[in-house]
Amino acid sequence: MEVSMRIESKDKLSPVLQEWYAKGSRLEIPGSASTRIWRQGAGPTVVCLHGVPTSAYLYRTVLPALESRGLEGVAMDFPGLGFAERPTDFDYTWTGLSGWLEKALAAASIDSFHLVVHDLGGPIGFDLVRRIPQRILSLTVLNTLVNVSTFAKPLVMRPFSVPGLGRLWVMQMNSPGIFPFFRWKGVLSGPSYSEIRAYGELLVMGDGGTAFRKIMGSFETTREFEERILPPLRDRAFPAQIVWGKRDSELTVESKGADVKRALNLQTEIHEVEGKHFLQENCPEEIADRIALLVKTGKDI
Repeated sequence: MEVSMRIESKDKLSPVLQEWYAKGSRLEIPGSASTRIWRQGAGPTVVCLHGVPTSAYLYRTVLPALESRGLEGVAMDFPGLGFAERPTDFDYTWTGLSGWLEKALAAASIDSFHLVVHDLGGPIGFDLVRRIPQRILSLTVLNTLVNVSTFAKPLVMRPFSVPGLGRLWVMQMNSPGIFPFFRWKGVLSGPSYSEIRAYGELLVMGDGGTAFRKIMGSFETTREFEERILPPLRDRAFPAQIVWGKRDSELTVESKGADVKRALNLQTEIHEVEGKHFLQENCPEEIADRIALLVKTGKDI
């Protein structure tokens, strides 16, 4: 497997990322892309999946919040993002990433677990549910999509997968311009300038964002994929809940949140929080509270 990801020295990272890097450990996955994994706490295991253009870094404040509630918070970078390897010949489709995730969980010796999904981690995680439904103890869904066949990328995300333009669009994410962009679309006030700049640094690390652009060009917005993930969600044997950043202007609670509720056949209400798309940045404690409650009750909330 050709790998285009090399971190020459962690000393070249920004102080924010040096601190984050030090809290994790390398996860070797035989025959596939290796990654970095973060595990905090002891107790029932909660696996948190990120999307784009982020990485496990998005959960840096959620993991300690889970730990303080007697849970083990786990997050890892998907191939092509964060500190994960970025193979040039990897299958960056949602199916490919969910298959990789199953191998990563085995490499981490994680058997049964509570699952948290967000953004593209939603379709990837839903496909994981299809693969290993008996190992999912509960499901917490944050702002994501499930009716993928009707999904259209937001205008601000479309240039990433356009030849030529995509590279320029990625590079501007690793510039001061990412700060107003994230404040506009992703977060409320709270995260510092350096914390937000770290997202851009992670996006281009090692390959200038080439693997990320492959991910953006590999969306499986097909009826075939949708028809694979919907039945396992409908027929689930585990409890579930939806927690949604109500100020998300792209994946709105009225549309995408309602889609997820129907897919899960949830009779409970969507729990809305004061956040935008990256609600983990503004509401880590509230998210952790809801996850802990779901783990404790063992029923839909």
